Amino acid sequence: MPPGQSRPQRVYFFSTCLIDVMAPQAGMDAIALLRGAGVEVDFPQAQSCCGQPAYTSGYTDEARRVALAQLELFPEPWPIVVPSGSCAGMMVHHWPRLFADDAALAARAQAVAQRVVEFSAFARDVLGLAEVAPADVAATAAPLSLKVALHTSCSARREMGTHEPSQALLCALPGVEIVEQARVAECCGFGGTFSARHPAISGAMVHDKLNSIRDCGAYVLVSADCGCLLNLHHAAEKRRATGERLPRCVHLASFVRERLGAADAAQQVTD
Repeated sequence: MPPGQSRPQRVYFFSTCLIDVMAPQAGMDAIALLRGAGVEVDFPQAQSCCGQPAYTSGYTDEARRVALAQLELFPEPWPIVVPSGSCAGMMVHHWPRLFADDAALAARAQAVAQRVVEFSAFARDVLGLAEVAPADVAATAAPLSLKVALHTSCSARREMGTHEPSQALLCALPGVEIVEQARVAECCGFGGTFSARHPAISGAMVHDKLNSIRDCGAYVLVSADCGCLLNLHHAAEKRRATGERLPRCVHLASFVRERLGAADAAQQVTD
């Protein structure tokens, strides 16, 4: 949002296919925060995938078809809020490239890309949720102090820089102590189709990431990217079955609602 521009009355919400299929409550928590701030939310029912899995696997034509189906969904000049820095990065940086050979489609893709904003950036910069005063926090908010680690997906960190607004949101929450794991910028091993093509390497990476998160003393692992969260959550579940203590994994929007006193906020990414 340009400096000085008023808060929009309405936004589009592009949920991502992972949230839609595997972590719907994370999407509902993000929508609840938007609505709670007085912003109306339009959810295009025909939305599906941003095309990133095909694109990063080298299937450019297939990715272009998927992206083209999404371009029709945002006819009004409203911001498009995306609760995933990875998918937002695809829409902002790679959709215009997909249509570079077609001037008309490239212009449409660029126009859409300019309205895409990742959720944590929108929550910080437009909703002002990084400036929550203690008096604004509901009386039901849990007073328990928690050590929280933040993980940001590779695309979100390097393409969108959304580790910064995510951290700002966490810093504003009551009773939150942010702890940083070793090699914080390293990949969790998911990488979309990378984890399916190279499962042994991916598995080693996710367990290395879990080890560093465990060793920093985090009780909760928060991320704004459900691909990473699902990867880390399910790997942690297998290790918990052997008696190991590991933090729960939850989407940033859900954790913000939880700390602000929402009893129905997701406690983990799979809720």
